[in-house]
Amino acid sequence: MNWKKIIGIVAGIAIVALIVLKLKSNKEITQSKVYQYDKEQAINVQADTLQIENVNAEYSYSGTFEPNKESKISAEIQGKINDVLVDVGSVVNKGQSLVLLDNSLLKLQLQTIEVQIEGLEADVNRYTILAKADAIQGVQLEKAVLGLKSAKVQKATLLEQINKTTIKAPFNGVVTAKLSEEGAFAAPGVPLLQITDIANLKFTVNVPENELSKFKLHQSYSLIVDAYSDILLTGKSTMIGSKANMGSSFPVQFSVNNTSDLKIKSGMFGKVNFKNDTQENGIIISSSAIVGSENQPQVYLIKNGKAILQNITILNKIRNKVVVSSGLKAGDVIVTNGFINLFDGANVTVK
Repeated sequence: MNWKKIIGIVAGIAIVALIVLKLKSNKEITQSKVYQYDKEQAINVQADTLQIENVNAEYSYSGTFEPNKESKISAEIQGKINDVLVDVGSVVNKGQSLVLLDNSLLKLQLQTIEVQIEGLEADVNRYTILAKADAIQGVQLEKAVLGLKSAKVQKATLLEQINKTTIKAPFNGVVTAKLSEEGAFAAPGVPLLQITDIANLKFTVNVPENELSKFKLHQSYSLIVDAYSDILLTGKSTMIGSKANMGSSFPVQFSVNNTSDLKIKSGMFGKVNFKNDTQENGIIISSSAIVGSENQPQVYLIKNGKAILQNITILNKIRNKVVVSSGLKAGDVIVTNGFINLFDGANVTVK
């Protein structure tokens, strides 16, 4: 037997054995450093004992403020822009001049037609005298009268065109977009400015179908602006949606007067709050105690020192709380805080 070959085999086996021992040692060291969670260890949680409460509380729905009116202003006739009299942020009144178009050619045409009218009026006066004296045929007078009427129509048309070279505000509002500048060319249908009326606002919320009956048309409700919680507004309901939107809820719209200094801007968020007049009792829990999905909300009940998942049914929401219609009863203890590592059947201790 070749001793060198035997020594090589033994050396190889020894190396493999050393590697295996090293890997086993490393695994044991690694496992000793990794935290091993003990599922039997009690988890510290905070809890609340449920009671029957008066559900006659404030209901709140979030929504968005929108302008009562908003319009892009364009010219009715084409022409070069001589001047834009307002800028973004300018407060304008109905009838105020906003944009001036070049009307020099129209004014020259007006002068021409005024000269024609002057001559035709002289002809009519002269032909009237001659016709009375039977010096001319009556048809000549008729032609002069018709010519004068036609010229006056042309003058009225030119005056209307000149009037349209001054573009005016169609309603009170604020300039929210400036879409053209002096020297540009205006044409019908091409927007020049955008005016937004925020003195009066629309406020729209989306309401679940089972709560839509809480709102009545033409009634007043209290509104709060998220950005100005100290400002309390009153909105009158002007529309209750008859068709559900994508979220299977219905739009309810209110008419609101802005503050005198127009603090509330288009696009701001707010809430409509009101109290339910019907006296009801029920189980109310904090929204933070709910786990699970929106379609299947759950809470952790504490029974015999263990956390047990319990399915619940939510009747409605009141700010940061919910009214539970089934799944809980008075005297039940639920977990309100300490959900980290918590699982169904976990041992718990209440802080």
